Amino acid sequence: MSFKELIKKINKHRKPLLAVLIDPDKFNPELVQLANRSRVTCFLVGGSKLEKGDLGTTVSAIKKRSEIPVVLFPGDETQLSKKADGLLLLSLLSGRNPDYLIEKHIRAAPVIKKMKLGYLSTAYLLIDGGKTSVTQEVTNTTPLDPANTDYIVNTAIAAEQLGFKAIYLEAGSGAAKNVSPRLIKKIKKEVNIPLIVGGGIDSPQKVKAAIKAGANMIVVGNALEKNVYLLTKLSSCF
Repeated sequence: MSFKELIKKINKHRKPLLAVLIDPDKFNPELVQLANRSRVTCFLVGGSKLEKGDLGTTVSAIKKRSEIPVVLFPGDETQLSKKADGLLLLSLLSGRNPDYLIEKHIRAAPVIKKMKLGYLSTAYLLIDGGKTSVTQEVTNTTPLDPANTDYIVNTAIAAEQLGFKAIYLEAGSGAAKNVSPRLIKKIKKEVNIPLIVGGGIDSPQKVKAAIKAGANMIVVGNALEKNVYLLTKLSSCF
């Protein structure tokens, strides 16, 4: 499946999709093999802070083992690779750090163009998941309070009006609390672009609840680092 075909699939909103997030620092080849036998639509590769893993090497390693599309999930402008099929072009609309709203995008723009990478312009909303996330630390931003529903919903509406093509609701890697189905449902009622939901999703029950609320794509990462075989159970929800 090409990146263009993947985007069409996301935009159809017909069936919920499953994405596996891989941190190059914690790459496990066994996870790729399991994904090949599961209902995984794409791999997301990247992280808020890479220490030892090489993003390009990880992308190559995945592509040697699978034909599932590999999409970059870059923490900053250095996490780009022409070996990938495309990328989520994230703008952290939940924060007010100009670096993550536009500055890093300016630095990345000529590289993305030169690499001819396809992209999905995505509004990234960090929701407080009850635990200080790496994203929060790296970006020096404050996550949105899940109790302030109207503000979050209005942020999502603004994202659509600004021309973003998808919204990523992120509770943070290994979050104590995932994005609530109630919040997903409220946002879904107000916007027409796809909702990608991740952070703290570690059980079939949480997957089913997010899907029922209107999530178009579920992203699982940290839970699979702890138990790679959980993927089989989560995949059965799709």
